[in-house]
Amino acid sequence: MDLKTIISSIAQIAEEKGILKEKVLKVMEQALAAAYKKEHGKKGQKIEASLNAKTGKLKFWQVKEVVDESMIYSEEELQELLKKNIEPRRKESDEKKETKIRFNPEGYIMIDEAKKIDPKIKIGETFKISLKAEQKFGRIATQTAKQVILQKLKEVEREAILEEYESKQGEIISGIVQRIEENNIYLDIGRILGILPKAEQIPGEFYRTGQRLKLYVLRAEQTSKGPNVLLSRAYPKIVSKLFELEVPEISSGQIEIKSIAREPGSRSKIAVHANEEGLDPVGSCIGQRGSRVGAVIAELGGEKIDIIEYLDSPEKYIKNALSPAKILEVKILPKNKALCLTLQDQLSLAIGKEGQNVRLAARLTGWKIDVQAIEQETSAEQTKEKIEKKKKKKST
Repeated sequence: MDLKTIISSIAQIAEEKGILKEKVLKVMEQALAAAYKKEHGKKGQKIEASLNAKTGKLKFWQVKEVVDESMIYSEEELQELLKKNIEPRRKESDEKKETKIRFNPEGYIMIDEAKKIDPKIKIGETFKISLKAEQKFGRIATQTAKQVILQKLKEVEREAILEEYESKQGEIISGIVQRIEENNIYLDIGRILGILPKAEQIPGEFYRTGQRLKLYVLRAEQTSKGPNVLLSRAYPKIVSKLFELEVPEISSGQIEIKSIAREPGSRSKIAVHANEEGLDPVGSCIGQRGSRVGAVIAELGGEKIDIIEYLDSPEKYIKNALSPAKILEVKILPKNKALCLTLQDQLSLAIGKEGQNVRLAARLTGWKIDVQAIEQETSAEQTKEKIEKKKKKKST
């Protein structure tokens, strides 16, 4: 194992694995420490190495923990443990909360002895003893170093991948379908295959190998097999993130998406609000000739999207939410309920197919919405009175 070869490979490994050079250097130092211990060390020793990647200077230390008499098993305690066939190991007393060890001069140093060299050192701190630097190692030590490098690099690479995709949680990324299974779709998202579970797929959406999709990153997690990145096409926030990509006014903060209600693959409603006067939030999201909303609809496989203006007035907001139906009047009732009155020919449009329109409007606004039809010549107030009378008669 040649030191020059190690130094020259640090930058290359960092680039290939997508790992910071500092982390690769740390792995190399751990490998060199393992090689030194294999060739020159003793049982119980802890060796640390420091490699300067610029100058090539290499240093080794033997590291010992500073202890005192109260932290060490006595001979009587050791004999008692051996009689019970118990291996003397560091343990914590339930009563005194003290840590005890079996003293080994290779791994520990008494506080009195340590203070002779460093008067400021304290119990529990590490005491380093400089060792003779070695530049080359034998075959067995080299093999040990290689094993450490492979193992540690794999761990560091996993951590780097996890950190990268943890930082992308809640964002949109592109992926290419690589493998299709009964419940999961696996997509190439860069340094790893992301997982699109059945529950996060758009109902009725067809996937094919090689297809490029935009996906919402739900979460990244570490498992025994490595990092997993869970993706979604059904999560409501994918709609807002797609609009951020298509509408510069949203990404700049001039327009804000206040609320989203979605039934994936069928229909979504989004409420938008302008943070600047004179800006049309709905028109900006629709785009010229529907270009902006059209791009989002195309990405979601033709899912219908209603864009409505968010208003502070509950009556006006609920009226907007029931679009495209024309609502004559909205009455705010107790217990977060709202009665919406419309003409008979608008009733089915207000409710929507299988109640979808009113259901989405209720989710969007947070109000429990009841839609009632009135005759054209009847006033909304008269209809309200009739409804109240019917309720009273039923109760009696």
